[in-house]
Amino acid sequence: MAEIIPLTPAGADSATEPFRGGACKLHPQTMCPAFGALRVLTRIEGAQPAMVTDTGCLYGLTFVTHFYAARKSIVAPALGTAELSSGKVQEAANAAIAEAASAANTTFIPVISLCVAETAGLAEELLPKEIDGKPVILVRVPAYAIHSHPEAKDVALAAVMRRFIDTSGDHEPGTLALIGEVFPADPLLIDGVVRRMGGRVVTTLPGRHVDEIRQAGRAAAVAALHPFYRETIGVLRERGVAVISGAPIGADGSAAWLRAIGAALELDEDVVERVAAEEEAAARGFLASKPLQGATILVSGYEGNEMLYARLLIEGGAHVPYVSTSIGPSALTAADEAWLKAHGTQAVIYRKTLEDDKAAMERWSFDLIIGTTTLAAYAKEKGIPAVYYTNILSVRPLFLAGGMIASLTFVRDLLNRKPIYDRMLAFFEGDDRREGHR
Repeated sequence: MAEIIPLTPAGADSATEPFRGGACKLHPQTMCPAFGALRVLTRIEGAQPAMVTDTGCLYGLTFVTHFYAARKSIVAPALGTAELSSGKVQEAANAAIAEAASAANTTFIPVISLCVAETAGLAEELLPKEIDGKPVILVRVPAYAIHSHPEAKDVALAAVMRRFIDTSGDHEPGTLALIGEVFPADPLLIDGVVRRMGGRVVTTLPGRHVDEIRQAGRAAAVAALHPFYRETIGVLRERGVAVISGAPIGADGSAAWLRAIGAALELDEDVVERVAAEEEAAARGFLASKPLQGATILVSGYEGNEMLYARLLIEGGAHVPYVSTSIGPSALTAADEAWLKAHGTQAVIYRKTLEDDKAAMERWSFDLIIGTTTLAAYAKEKGIPAVYYTNILSVRPLFLAGGMIASLTFVRDLLNRKPIYDRMLAFFEGDDRREGHR
């Protein structure tokens, strides 16, 4: 259920981390967390990142960042063994910052500090605060402290927000900011429904302009569509922006979320109730067909929004006994976790590992695996339909009735592919038998 909530202090999740015996949870199996920070920062117009790390990390992160549509260079010092042992990391960082400041169209310089820079002792107080009027913003994302790339997105966005948020003037009545790297059509769908209630969406973060951050600071409320933007939400709460947890998921979630938005924005209660009821009716009309009835599905990923998709699948009639994610638990995940466990999910695993997911496959018999590439490959070897969560499902509409119908229809099509997997398995088993007769 959506609700207006207090923020859990950073680090407060450690005592409740659901460790599985024998599995190391220090590094959930995701790409380097710094990728999340780079993904946010390289997309902001005028931002010229300077990354302070060793040469190997620079190569890998530059490659994956450009693969995900970065259109600018990443400035970095050449830090190999000789440079690190000479103790000149600080000088190298300052030189990289100066180079970034000289690049065309630069308006601010985010400095991304990774494991090597942090352990070598990069000192924030010795970095310039600005160069030629261009702010310098330190973003600390060493992998030993930030455990997943979604949470590094939060660290990066919060760091930039602290520098640029608009602290002057009043909040604009009836305005809502969204937080979550969501499918582009989803904010448009949400804005359309919120406008029917008498409010409007002013921005969605992370965005492409610093002005969007300033707009968020002037909003009356912020909706945390994804549950890992804890630091970012903390900055907005300090500004006096009301925070709404949860997301407009399925019939149950959409109606509750719209009512919470209406309350936070102080909109007309009768209008809000009418719109919420209409949205719920549209969703239940589709759900009446139980499009996923009888299917047992595993949901695993490292995007941080896995519980939202699991909720959607359950409302569609599927049994989802196991959900895992790379992020940690917090007040922002609590409501979704409680809903899932009340609707048949037996295990919700935070800071998950591949070993967790494989153990789940031994415990339950799944008709579909929605997971990481490694898990999907493992499932396909067993003849189980499987897809990569990030590139196949997480890039589709999700919210309100329209997103629900699009996502559930796609999952139903995936389930119908089981005969193809059976033929594939039979084909390769046949090859194995022929090899045995040679």
